[in-house]
Amino acid sequence: MIAALLACYPVLLVAALWPAPVAFGAVAAISYAVEYIAPRAGRPLPELLAKVHLGTTLRFAVRETLALLLVARTAGPDSPWFVALAAGVLAIHAVRAAHTGLAMRLRQMLSRMPVTTRNLDVSALRIPRMPPWPLRSSASLPFLYLDALPVLGAVFGAEPATFGAGLAILTGAAGALAMIPYVRRAVPLTDKARVMEVIGEQVERYRPEVVLYFSGATQAAYQARMWLPTLERIDRRAIVILRERGMAAHLEDTTLPMLCIPSSADLMSFRALSRAKLCFYVANVGRNVHMLRIPTLRSVFLNHGDSDKEASFNPFSRVYDEVWVAGPAGRDRYRRAKVGVRDENIHEVGRPQLEGISTEGPGLPYRTVLYAPTWEGWNDDLFHTSLITMGPRIVRALLDHRPAVRVIYKPHPLTGHRDKSALRAHRKIVSMIEAAELAKSKARHPSRAEGDTPRIRHLIVTGDEPTLYDCFNESDLLISDISSVVTDFLASEKPYAVTNVAGLPERAFHERYPSTEAGALIGPDLSGLAAFIDGEDTLARARVKLRNHLLGPEYPDAMTRFNAAIERVFAGS
Repeated sequence: MIAALLACYPVLLVAALWPAPVAFGAVAAISYAVEYIAPRAGRPLPELLAKVHLGTTLRFAVRETLALLLVARTAGPDSPWFVALAAGVLAIHAVRAAHTGLAMRLRQMLSRMPVTTRNLDVSALRIPRMPPWPLRSSASLPFLYLDALPVLGAVFGAEPATFGAGLAILTGAAGALAMIPYVRRAVPLTDKARVMEVIGEQVERYRPEVVLYFSGATQAAYQARMWLPTLERIDRRAIVILRERGMAAHLEDTTLPMLCIPSSADLMSFRALSRAKLCFYVANVGRNVHMLRIPTLRSVFLNHGDSDKEASFNPFSRVYDEVWVAGPAGRDRYRRAKVGVRDENIHEVGRPQLEGISTEGPGLPYRTVLYAPTWEGWNDDLFHTSLITMGPRIVRALLDHRPAVRVIYKPHPLTGHRDKSALRAHRKIVSMIEAAELAKSKARHPSRAEGDTPRIRHLIVTGDEPTLYDCFNESDLLISDISSVVTDFLASEKPYAVTNVAGLPERAFHERYPSTEAGALIGPDLSGLAAFIDGEDTLARARVKLRNHLLGPEYPDAMTRFNAAIERVFAGS
């Protein structure tokens, strides 16, 4: 794409100097088409060219200059139409600059709101609707494409080119003027006191009792997302507090009210939360301290999954009033780690999210294996992922297995966040699965008799849908790493295998990672993989026993226990 675009410019120069108007018009049209198509085809064209000082505006300006050169060669530089065209081209950019200023002003006013909301009635603020995309783009890219009118008009002569420039100016000016009402309606949103007052009144009217607090990168939004359906079902009114602008867009649809309060000072002085008594935290991040400083809220660390990883017994957990874990195993981790979390502050509440997990397989005529590796962790001390050293080999073995099995590959949302080699391994796996699918589609098969095994379709899951738990229900077997995926999968009671990336002795591995006791181990050389897929399942009873240890008793159900834990806090407040 880049080569095709850059090759257009010397051809345009030659066509303008020749002059060859028809050739100029054809090549100019191609260059516009490449400019438009490349970003929409996933090609990072603007970013790559900007790095070598060939940004979008410059590329359009060069095309305009070459169009002026063509007109100078055909009509002469002394032609009044040439002078008018040159002035018109400059005016197009002046109009675009005016629009850019208005669009940036609108975005700044909206982005500086001290609080943004979701599922709350803030109609009193009269927040204006955003203008259509061609108008609200602060880069004003649609306005750049207006120069196609004079550039392509130059093919037909100086007069059509000048009229094209005039039409472009009028269209651009109309767009800029259309932005003014939007900007004027947004001005009241810069009144911080008024915005805080209106939103505070709505929150007080809702009377929240429980808060879910979340701060983090957008890739980590799953950590809060997994708790939203549970908090919708509790017997108390819950509200979600976010810290990063735009985070709400990465959370699934929910009936819960949401507030985004970026400023720590605004958060700590937001008195509308005074009725709330309990605040849940799902991740250990630095910005938690701003909420922890509110003395009327009892702080509870929920985490975003129970596992044998260090995140499930982090010393930071002692800053919370309570730590809620799924089952006895969670309590044992803190006891063994001796990180300062008092045993009486640990409460076993189950995992309410797991209620929809089936103990039955998908019922297909072939087996489905879910490979769900964890990510590379924040540092090498927390390195548990099999993706880099084992992932492609595991997937290759599954794809080549006979009898054939279906592969569902679901990497961790943070894959590649720290180590690019994990991202490379991920891409290799995706390519392998896609190649296997392509090979099957191209293969010619005779007509199958009734009852023959249908074609197996592998699945790559990199988005929010299907969810991890949907993948559990679509699978017969799991291969994963040391992570909460293993713990949650035990709710299905299906066979699972865990990768032994470091090649530890089996006994030492099970002692260090108790969640693996009822699963098979896959060594760095893939030892144990074939036996896991083809061997007899002898660990069914062990999985039921381990499930109760990791997730707590089956009765009363997790949702009942979770609600009871909330009521205990309110009874003691």
